[in-house]
Amino acid sequence: METPDTDLIKRSLDGESDAFSELVARYKRLIYNVIYNMINNREEINDIAQEVFIRIYRSLDKYNPEYKFSTWSVKITTNYCLDVLRKKKIDSISIDEAIGVSSNFDTPEEGYLKKEKRQRINDELSKLPDKYRIPLILFHRNGLSYEEISQILNEPMSIIKNRLYRARLMLREALSSERKEGIL
Repeated sequence: METPDTDLIKRSLDGESDAFSELVARYKRLIYNVIYNMINNREEINDIAQEVFIRIYRSLDKYNPEYKFSTWSVKITTNYCLDVLRKKKIDSISIDEAIGVSSNFDTPEEGYLKKEKRQRINDELSKLPDKYRIPLILFHRNGLSYEEISQILNEPMSIIKNRLYRARLMLREALSSERKEGIL
């Protein structure tokens, strides 16, 4: 039987490093996915993940067990990634999965067209304000629920739903000229 997160947190706070190592192992994939989806720079992922886990460790005493540890961890990860993006002004994020673009190509021409489509979507996505772009990424790329996004961003669920709707609308409008021209 798997040890509950709350027990591992308590043991970590008591100085048991193995307990925190187990938490890291349990949530490493989730944290890495969030970082990759927000930063989209393979060279930086390990450094950012290390900093995120340090921040999680230093904040364990502030964890509220009423919430899922995964949601709390994603919130810390998202906030740190936003800081990194603001500092470096990097806004290239892919939502390939949200639109169904795969990396398996049948022909070189199809591969090129899909790559162009992905790039155009990334370009338009990067132009969206953070308040629309971040919920869209968390929902489509990270598969988080409205409730989890609401907790992470400290916004009411109705606001999150509205921002997701508006983000999709803005993205669709920005890409509509390409669709009319047959590019997308």
